[in-house]
Amino acid sequence: MFNIDIYTTSEAETTALGAKLSHIAQQGDCFALFGTLGMGKSVLARAFIQSACGDVDVPSPTFTLVQLYDAPDFCIYHFDLYRLKSAEEIFELGMEEALYEGVSLIEWPDKMGGYLPKSCARITITPQGAGRNINIQTSSPSLAERLSKEFCQ
Repeated sequence: MFNIDIYTTSEAETTALGAKLSHIAQQGDCFALFGTLGMGKSVLARAFIQSACGDVDVPSPTFTLVQLYDAPDFCIYHFDLYRLKSAEEIFELGMEEALYEGVSLIEWPDKMGGYLPKSCARITITPQGAGRNINIQTSSPSLAERLSKEFCQ
């Protein structure tokens, strides 16, 4: 089990965190981004995608529900599930393919209910003082090892 709290005080620090996460990502990884509106989920996801794919335009997938990006080693699936009416709708979005064949960034993962993989990295962003506390947890041994090397040395 991996569990770390990271405190950020600016959008630039959240952007740097997203870039760091992209450097350790591997095919099959899932990053579930929890937090209320305005906490920085999209900022983190955009930084992750741009770090992995170069300076690409990263619109919010609020209306399309999913955007795909080609990184050198995998495809990134950026989901925004805010408008989902039921958890079963994820299957219409290609979620199964994304979880096995690419790297998934999921905003509003609570909308998936019990379908959210237990081994995903749970990234919870909450307000704290003048900044944000970003908690990262995973039970995936492989992802925990990579996160530990990146953030605990």
